[in-house]
This record gives sequence, structure tokens and C-alpha cells, in this order.
Amino acid sequence: MTRIAFMIVVLVAACAPRPAQAEDFAAGSLKISSAWARATPKGAAVGGGYLTITNTGSASDRLIGGSTDVARSFEVHQMTMDGGVMKMRPIAGGIEIKPGQTVTLAPNGYHVMFIGLKEPLKQGDHFKATLEFAKAGKVDVDFAVEGIGAQAPSGDHAMPAAGGMHMDHGNMQMK
Repeated sequence: MTRIAFMIVVLVAACAPRPAQAEDFAAGSLKISSAWARATPKGAAVGGGYLTITNTGSASDRLIGGSTDVARSFEVHQMTMDGGVMKMRPIAGGIEIKPGQTVTLAPNGYHVMFIGLKEPLKQGDHFKATLEFAKAGKVDVDFAVEGIGAQAPSGDHAMPAAGGMHMDHGNMQMK
């Protein structure tokens, strides 16, 4: 390839449209990024939300809950596999984010549940939710809605599967 052709290819690639990146948000020393949710089928009563929280401060904090206009309630959950059975339960007391730690809420691990959806979550849409932290307080976040089977937000294929954090989910079983 000639030098001019190579430079044209580089220039075109640099100018090419890219998937929209999720906006970053802050609450005190907490940085929230990559907030997204999966689209839901018509008639679904629940949806899942995912994001990454980094604690840049010197004290622990906890994601203890939240709210959104798209659902009746908002809960912090965890999912694990136990003997081939997927178990999920709300996390009493929320998720701790220690100083210097990054916690990723992702499919098959920690996540938020939007319970009592008022309408299906549609791929390509966005919605607002308010996260509530024990110390940092409340922060409004924009969730981008990805496809039904998405494993990560668009353009963020390096997101860890579950942040390496798993716990027992009690007696709740999903099939």
C-alpha cells in the first residue's frame, strides 16, 4: 500500500462514526460509567441494569438502592450459578465499594433490577435512574438500552463478566 493510500485509510478510520459511549457520572469520590440495560420483550415485568462504579476516595461506600420512572421499584441484586441452577436475590445492605476498588455490575453477577416495568425497555432508547449511595447520596444516571441478549454496552466489549464477585442467592431459582 502506498504511503498516501495508508494515510487516507487512517484518516477515514479516525473520522468513521463510532457507537455512542455511555456518559460518566460522579457522586462524591464515586465515578459511575457504562450504565446500560437490556431490552425486554413485550409484557416483561422486570429488566436488568448494569454499570461500573469506581471509588477514588479513601472511605468505603455502598450502592444501597435507587429509583426510576420506568419501573415501580429498583433493587440491587446478585446472581450466581449453584449446581447448574441460576440463583438470584436482592442484596441486603447493598454493594460495598472499597477505596480504590472498581465494582462492575454485569450480567451473571451484581446488577440492578427494574421491577414492575411500566413499558418494555426498547433497544436504542435511554432512560434516567437515580442511584442511591450510603455516603455519597443520590446521583442521576442515564441508562442506554442495548439488545435483549447483550453482554456489554455498545463499544465496550472489554467489560468484565461479573467483576469476580459472587455470593449465594438464597432459595430463589430461575429456569
